[in-house]
Amino acid sequence: MRFSLFFLFFCNFIFSQIQYPKDYFRPPLDIPMQLSGNFGELRPNHFHAGFDLKTNQREGLNVYAVADGYVSRIKISTFGNGKCIYITHPNGYTTVYGHLQTAVGPIQDYIRKTHYSEKSFEIEMFPKPDELPVTKGQIIALSGNTGSSEGPHLHFEFRDTQTEFVINPMFFGFDQHLTDNKKPTISSLFVYPMDNTIVNQSKQPLLLNLSLQKDGTYLAGKVKANGKIGFGINAVDFDDVSKNRNGVFNVTGFLNGDPKYNYQFNTYSFDEMRFINAFIDYPRYKRSGQRVQKLFMKTPFALSIIKTDSLHGIIPVEPNLASSYRIEVSDYFGNLNSVTVPIEYDSETPIINEEPVTGKYFVRYNKDSNFEKDNMSVFFPANTFYEDFNLNFDVKNNWIYIHEDVVPVHSNFTVTIKDSTYSESLRDKLFIARLSGNSKIYNATTRKNDVFTIKSKILGQYGLVLDTIAPVIKINKEIQGKWITGVKNIQFTIGDALSGIKSYNGYLNGNWVLFEYDNKTRKITHTFDDALVAEGANDLKIEVVDNVGNSAIFETHFFRSQQK
Repeated sequence: MRFSLFFLFFCNFIFSQIQYPKDYFRPPLDIPMQLSGNFGELRPNHFHAGFDLKTNQREGLNVYAVADGYVSRIKISTFGNGKCIYITHPNGYTTVYGHLQTAVGPIQDYIRKTHYSEKSFEIEMFPKPDELPVTKGQIIALSGNTGSSEGPHLHFEFRDTQTEFVINPMFFGFDQHLTDNKKPTISSLFVYPMDNTIVNQSKQPLLLNLSLQKDGTYLAGKVKANGKIGFGINAVDFDDVSKNRNGVFNVTGFLNGDPKYNYQFNTYSFDEMRFINAFIDYPRYKRSGQRVQKLFMKTPFALSIIKTDSLHGIIPVEPNLASSYRIEVSDYFGNLNSVTVPIEYDSETPIINEEPVTGKYFVRYNKDSNFEKDNMSVFFPANTFYEDFNLNFDVKNNWIYIHEDVVPVHSNFTVTIKDSTYSESLRDKLFIARLSGNSKIYNATTRKNDVFTIKSKILGQYGLVLDTIAPVIKINKEIQGKWITGVKNIQFTIGDALSGIKSYNGYLNGNWVLFEYDNKTRKITHTFDDALVAEGANDLKIEVVDNVGNSAIFETHFFRSQQK
């Protein structure tokens, strides 16, 4: 009965998708659609929430509203999606357009007005339904490379307007604009022993050999085990046009023909994004960069795309019972690849033992834990982690050592450092940094007298750092005392060696003016507006403040004529 219920649930999950509108939305670009990233692709700390659409390796392409609606949100950020527009449609869906170079028309006018009213480049707006209506096919923006983009492209999403769950754009008919006749590629397969199990004479995860069969499927080397095991795969997908390695759509593990574990990238919430670190073999990813997708949950976690049986994908290998485990990997177009793993019971003595446990302190993932030494401590609330583990903890040379970043962290833990050796005048210049190689990474630090506190989601080494050095401001092309009539913009490079830039402001003749910031190049740029520039002499001032309050000022003057 247990299997029957799961099988019915599984079939319902796979074959009874919500009926999304197929012909309601048009593409957001007017060039042939090519993907540089697809829905569900595995990214650092999150699953990709939409499509990354290629823009011929350049900026400035027209971006269109994919259907009638209204601009319901605009966010201008130096990171993430950069310049981003959200359009709410009357049929219950919202589309998102990210990494834009600039908005156009009334939308850009609305944005510019807000920049100046709030005196800030980074802004977020929520226009009312009647303020910025759009029609299907209307140009709303030009494509760009803003935010955390690694090259010119358009990030494009669908969301359920009510729940804000992201939805695979393929469901809205966008598969009609793509061609994919290629099977997903299964590049590697791993077996994981659990609870003192021995697999092929090893107590550590093993890479299995794969042999290509005549029918195009794979046969794995035999697994010999004496207890509970799980599997993990490294799989990617390619379409017929792009050379990009995209994520797969659907993966199912079958034991003797019965479905045991499945995930499908159809829809999920932003609250679930960080579960990617439990979804993959996180230690292997941090040490090798390889994202192995696990087909089991040692400790269950609430990621809605996963459907599984009562054992959560874990396979018990028992005496006198040979089994066959099959993994099927498919893309949205139904192209399917598979690998079969023969399994049999064996109790041979291990040649490869488990990795030695070096952590002195046992942490239960579902219990609060607090560790303290000298003047430093770390507090882990219950459910900070996904699984129990042995923690390395120590304090040496004024640094607190909190394991290393090979154990995934789901929610914030607290690091506290008490230090009374600095004078009161210097305490506001202190922050708690995380050591990353030779770099000291700033963390937003709160202080109460001589007690400093941060929240973090990354294990590692932390310590107090004093920052009394002002930020640096450099003009890219000298204009001091020069006539610059006809120059379209002015640009500076700003930076800070320790705590990082908190804010910057530009003033033209004493009035705040907009400078746009690009975090990739650390450049701020002001585009001249004749309405803001005085005829003849002009004074320009730039102020930059870092995260602990050190500031720098750059002042110059130039001449400009408005006469055409």
